[in-house]
Amino acid sequence: MFTALTSLFTGRTVRNDTAMTGEISLRGLVLPVGGIKEKVVAAAAAGLTRVMLPARNRRDYEDIPEDARNKLEFIWLEKVDDAVAGALEAKPAEAATAAE
Repeated sequence: MFTALTSLFTGRTVRNDTAMTGEISLRGLVLPVGGIKEKVVAAAAAGLTRVMLPARNRRDYEDIPEDARNKLEFIWLEKVDDAVAGALEAKPAEAATAAE
């Protein structure tokens, strides 16, 4: 929800190759969640290439089947700023400037 609202307010689109999960605290910390193995396997099966997960769920990495781990890039999140940076595309004007 936070990423969707940030996308709306900033005019930046959310990457379409990325899955994400987690909860956020009122202070902007990304909190751990359950079901990481199942969520990651589903993301790999859907053809996504990146998953963004709470850094506190790093302990669940070994539970993920190796074939799913090999298909995905993992981005570990500590704060919501990390999620915004990893999930949102650059603004159209920023993208044009970067291409020059």
